[in-house]
Amino acid sequence: MIFLLRLVIFAFIIYLIYKIVKFIIDPKRKLESAHEQKKYFFYDIPDNIRKNFLITFNGVMFEGEKYLGTTDRSFEVVSIFIWPHNADLLKGLSYDDFIFIENEVKLRYPESEIDWKSPIKELMAKKKS
Repeated sequence: MIFLLRLVIFAFIIYLIYKIVKFIIDPKRKLESAHEQKKYFFYDIPDNIRKNFLITFNGVMFEGEKYLGTTDRSFEVVSIFIWPHNADLLKGLSYDDFIFIENEVKLRYPESEIDWKSPIKELMAKKKS
């Protein structure tokens, strides 16, 4: 009976260690931590086209929606729409910040065309003209 109790306690300790390690390396937790610290973090599941990606940059959370299409060689993500979760937090961000975000998305999805939703769309159109 004591041997069985020790085995159960040992299994429980192994399970706790597994859960703690899984919590520490969880990308969603890293995203939330970077958002609170107003740092940059890109959270994406590249294998799942249906899942939107999340970017936090200077305390602003952006979401990007991916659309699959055809290129010359294969099916790739060809269109991406990005918008902020809270447009009120955009104060202080510049054109260069949005170019940085576009470049980071282009690193992961080089075949894609990036479109911003309002109000960023208007800023990008003014600067590119």
